[in-house]
Order: sequence, then structure tokens, then C-alpha cells
Amino acid sequence: MSPARPGAVGDPAQHYGNPLGEQRALARGEAIVELTDRDVLTITGPDRLSWLDSLTSQALAGLAAGESAETLLLDPSGRVEYAIRVLDDGEETWLLLDAGAGAGLHAFLERMRFMLRVEVADRSPGFATIGSLGAEVPAVASPHGIPLIWHDPWRSVAAGGHQYATGEHPAAGWQYTESLVERSRLGELSGLPAAGTLALEALRIAAWRPRAATEVDATTIPHELDWLRSAVHLTKGCYRGQETVAKVHNLGHPPRRLVLLHLDGSDGVLPEAGAAVRAGETEIGRVTASALHHELGPIALAVVKRSADPAATLTVAVEDGPDIAAAQQLIVPPDAGAEADVPRLPRLGSVRR
Repeated sequence: MSPARPGAVGDPAQHYGNPLGEQRALARGEAIVELTDRDVLTITGPDRLSWLDSLTSQALAGLAAGESAETLLLDPSGRVEYAIRVLDDGEETWLLLDAGAGAGLHAFLERMRFMLRVEVADRSPGFATIGSLGAEVPAVASPHGIPLIWHDPWRSVAAGGHQYATGEHPAAGWQYTESLVERSRLGELSGLPAAGTLALEALRIAAWRPRAATEVDATTIPHELDWLRSAVHLTKGCYRGQETVAKVHNLGHPPRRLVLLHLDGSDGVLPEAGAAVRAGETEIGRVTASALHHELGPIALAVVKRSADPAATLTVAVEDGPDIAAAQQLIVPPDAGAEADVPRLPRLGSVRR
């Protein structure tokens, strides 16, 4: 772990005493975020990329050394099990994961090795993840000559992907990276300005950027979070859960949709993750994450029913307090999906002679 910084609250630090000031510095590219609880796996062997390509949602077989990608491991029904940030250095494929996800993914990959020339290893004890939005991170690891810096593809629609959100997208200026640093060298970062995880979370929410640790539950499919934008290649071929991805995108609609909520900040209260979102007396969804943004004020991401009226006045439940009024901003529209141009056939008996 890195040496404790003065004023650090939490481990990893949620803030250092000035959350909004840290957020502004992070947004300007002048601070780093120490994400030292994140998990890191590696895959070695000549079959590593084609193997990962066959298991997950993104086209990875041709990933070049130093190139970044994002992929999802889905269950057979197309539900998200793991979100994986991928970087290859020519010798090893590095998998960056949210805290606590590494052990489960490691176990799954070990079961799926069969006779392939691959080896999976947990590198979390030796490497720490450092987030930034433009700040240069010293001491970045490069065990095979390629700096281990993952560039978030969320900034634009990846090749083979699809975006449901319409209009100007807030991710256009999103230049988030995650760098891997050997834990033995974390002390070299102590002189850099740092922001806490609350600052990063606020900026992530404002960029509409989904994250497995917050937005994913047991029934989440990628379409609901507009994750086809960065983590799914729609034409690459078969992988686990691919049939559901194709059917919902081409012929159906996702049952739920991600929205941004602009919250009434009169009482200075933020809803907890899991707080009920209501239209009148009807519960239509749940908050996944909330934050105080340095420009937008109190905001939240929520997953709501597709049928929920986009123009409805919403409220968010708060424990031991009055409900919070919320204005809904569309991310995934109610008509997302059904992209295939399939002609409608007349029903039997409806053809006039």
C-alpha cells in the first residue's frame, strides 16, 4: 500500500479534506487517484488474446501491444458477470478489475483453459492501479517495454460498437486512464496532488460511464447501460451470451434503461445506492450511484423501467428524511434496440383480395 497521505479519509482515500477542490484538480488533469484496492490479473501464452476473444464480448484477437480495450464476460443468458479493462504489452494481457472481482474471474478462467497455451495469474499483490484524467503518473510499470497505461475507450464509440444515447455525449472530453505501478514504488507518487475516490465517482457519473461495482446487478444486460458503446463488438462472432446481445439489439428492447438524475440539493442529502426512484407512488427503479459534482451539483445514475415516462416528475427515497425531487436526463432512450430493418409481415387473415 502507498504511504498514508495527510488528511486521508478511508482506504483507499475517499477524500483528503476538500472533495470539491480535489474534483476540480482531477478534472483539470492535475491530480491522481490511488485505486489501490483494485484487482489485476494477467494472461500469458500465445493463445491468450484469441482465447479471451472467444469468451467475452469484445473483439480482442487482434489487439496490438499497448492498445486498450474493454470487454464483458456475460452469462449464457447475456447478463453481465464481469467488466474487464484490457491492455496487452506484447507478452502478457493485463486485466484490470474492480475491487473484489479478481478471484471470481480468475477461477472462471482457470476452468476454461482446457488444452490452450495460456496461464492466468493474480498480480494484485505486486501492482496497484492509479487513475487520472490527464495527470502524468511516474513510475508506471513496463515489464516488457510497453508502459502499462489503460486508456478508457468510453470517450467514443468503439469499432463494432453502438451508442443508444442521442445528442451531445458528455464523454467526448473524458480522458480517463488507469496506470499500473509496482506497489514497491508507490512512495514515488507521494509528492503528486491527489484526489479521493469521491472526486472520481462524481466525474464518472457526469460522463454517464457505467461501472460493474455500481451499475451492475444480477439481471443487468449491456444494452441497459449503453455499454455496447465501448465493450461489445456486434459482428465479431460467437461468445457466451452473444445470442441475447444480438436479439435485444436487433429485435427487442432492453427491459430497463440508465438515466442521469439531477437532484434537488436543498437539504444537502445524497441518496444511497439502492434508493428507490418513484414516479408518483410507483417505484420505477433504483439509484446505482450518487455524488456532488463541482459544476452540476447533486447528481445520480439510476436504472429505471423502460416503460417509465421520460417526462415524469421523479422522487428518490431517502432513509429517515423527505424524498428528493429529481429531474430525469435520458441516457438510454425507451426505444433503444430493434435496430434490424425487419419488414413487418401481415397477419394471417388480414390480407385483402
